[in-house]
Amino acid sequence: MRLYTQLTIELRYQISGLKKAGFNQTRIAADLNIHKSTVSREFSRNIGQRGWRPGQAQQKATERRQGCVGASKFRAEDWQAVDNLIRDDFSPAQISGRMALENTLRISHETIYQHIYDDKRAHGDLCQHLRCQKLHRKRYGSGQERRGTLKNRISIDERPAIVDLKERVGDWEGDTVIGKGQKGALLTLADRASRYALAGMLPSKHAEGITAAAIALLAPHKGKCHTMTFDNGKEFAGHEIMAGQLGMAVYFAHPYHSWERGLNENTNGLLRQYFPKGSCFEEVTEAQVQAAVERLNHRPRKCLGFKTPFEVFWGKTRRYTASPKVVALRT
Repeated sequence: MRLYTQLTIELRYQISGLKKAGFNQTRIAADLNIHKSTVSREFSRNIGQRGWRPGQAQQKATERRQGCVGASKFRAEDWQAVDNLIRDDFSPAQISGRMALENTLRISHETIYQHIYDDKRAHGDLCQHLRCQKLHRKRYGSGQERRGTLKNRISIDERPAIVDLKERVGDWEGDTVIGKGQKGALLTLADRASRYALAGMLPSKHAEGITAAAIALLAPHKGKCHTMTFDNGKEFAGHEIMAGQLGMAVYFAHPYHSWERGLNENTNGLLRQYFPKGSCFEEVTEAQVQAAVERLNHRPRKCLGFKTPFEVFWGKTRRYTASPKVVALRT
């Protein structure tokens, strides 16, 4: 009886030659004196987008072995610290970057992903905290606004160039998130420099309610209100009242140019982790909204050097990881 064999690069190229010659897995295994399950496992585990190729298969196998070696060297308390951050909805990249920033633990995001998948196979719940990647359709238009023109709107073309640099705290983007069946809505605001988010339940989707909600959210931060950028929705018709009370200039993106408010679009997507498409906002409480926003503001961001929006917006430093010990590993 042949034992399981760790394939070498030479064996993989021999397998490739026999495969191209039309031999089946049983014949390949017999010719190379390895078990047929080794060949079957090789084709299933190390396949790429262009099929099984010997060079790519060798690379995949090497990376997997290295990841297992590195992961086994972490202590139980290290994994507990990682698990705590996963359950706080930090992504693996955010955990890796933040632990490195705080000089806590050296661990790659690939190792954390492998840990989550191992936990899933053991029927754990860590995978439930990963943010879903869903396909979505973008809406494209002719560039002409069909909902009417807002009175006294100021185009984004007139917005100061400093806003584009994303270096100054106080330049905001705003939008609404609508619930299932057009019932219930959130107002979301995001600061371009710090990625700091604000959100609140809307009493109504009419301009008066949205204007009041925006003023209430931003009033505590009045000293950090330089500009606001909205889309061209009629719900933002009260922009002049908002500008007057907060002392900020309000600008409007071009019709159907959602990328001109890309940060706010991304923030809405992050909130969808907590309030997925199809959620009925009439069943969501203000406390639930604020809890979700709190989590977003305390997640480290790669674009901020793994600082959190809270730290950048307020100019403060917090500690998010537990242990001061550094473990340097190759993973």
